[in-house]
Amino acid sequence: MDNKNWYEKKYKYGEEIYRSNKIYALNLVSNKTKLNILDIGCGTGMNTSVLIEKGHAYYEGQDVYFAVDSYKEYGKLSNQRMEEIHSGSRIEIDKHKRNPADFVLWKKSREGLFWDSPWGEGRPGWHIECSAMSMNSLGKNFDIHAGGIDLKFPHHENEIAQSETSSGTKFANYWMHTGPLRIDQEKMSKSLGNFLTIREALKNFSSEVLRYFLLSSHYRSPINFSVEGLNEAKSALDRLYNSTLDLNIKSKKDIGSTEYTKNFKKAMDDDFNAPEALAVLFDMAKNINRLKKEREFTKSVLLAGELISLAGPLGIIQQDPKIFLREGVDLKEKEIEDQIKEREEARQKGDYSSADMIRKNLLEENIILEDSKEGTFWRRR
Repeated sequence: MDNKNWYEKKYKYGEEIYRSNKIYALNLVSNKTKLNILDIGCGTGMNTSVLIEKGHAYYEGQDVYFAVDSYKEYGKLSNQRMEEIHSGSRIEIDKHKRNPADFVLWKKSREGLFWDSPWGEGRPGWHIECSAMSMNSLGKNFDIHAGGIDLKFPHHENEIAQSETSSGTKFANYWMHTGPLRIDQEKMSKSLGNFLTIREALKNFSSEVLRYFLLSSHYRSPINFSVEGLNEAKSALDRLYNSTLDLNIKSKKDIGSTEYTKNFKKAMDDDFNAPEALAVLFDMAKNINRLKKEREFTKSVLLAGELISLAGPLGIIQQDPKIFLREGVDLKEKEIEDQIKEREEARQKGDYSSADMIRKNLLEENIILEDSKEGTFWRRR
């Protein structure tokens, strides 16, 4: 949670932004143990001092800057050469900089939050905050650093420069950049008035539907958020859950391991290709439905167990299928069951007109009836 403008946002947008951030923070703190989130700390002053001592930073005016010319590999992440990097919209113009691409490590200020330092009162620059927290919690070198593609330059480029010149070792082994989020084919932003919070999205769709929607695009690709896309995600989950319906999967003994597992892992090993992994799950669901139709229940249970197991790390298909397929219905379950019973009685009497009317009335309530030899199952439309 980025709180650099906490107070400004509070007064500009009112108490709502403050309340939302407070609730978010409380939830984050209460769940950090479950999520194995580490406590963080910053050694910002120390890192900045080391960079000055090594000749990679300088104190000018009232601030401390990183000298990008001192780091010969600057631009390696974004594949840019130094001579191609000019002053522009992403680079702050400052007369105290030796090079327009130099960036602030420590900025003198007594506004908002500030701390004492060898260079006076102020606060750390945006870039060095991230390096300090990462290196404090994960060490000088760690495996994966993630973030939005818009942070690749200059933010992540600057993180690499200040971290590697400070530590003398490689900063992150792998960089994973996510594609931008768009709303109905437009970039999401407050200025366009199409800004949507997770809380607002969850008013109409479950968290599992939202999760599936995000998984359905490769993490590096742009994601277009739309109601149509979320409805498609809900329908996709319905198909997967339907395949596991009425199968008695009790324990890990009921989990098989077939070529599907190999294909699923191959997809995830290919730069977390979640869409391809989901395609494997749908192949499994199709086969499960075929086995159920052929009354090969032992094989269908094993395959369904394998599907649920593979879907576990993705955070989907872990609920009781009946619960998932029935959530979001306004009528109480007893009301629905009573109407199903009334419909069955009408059918037994040969009053198919009344039976069809009950089905039609339930459909208007977004409830679908599915008849089988085992009886009538209902689910939301």
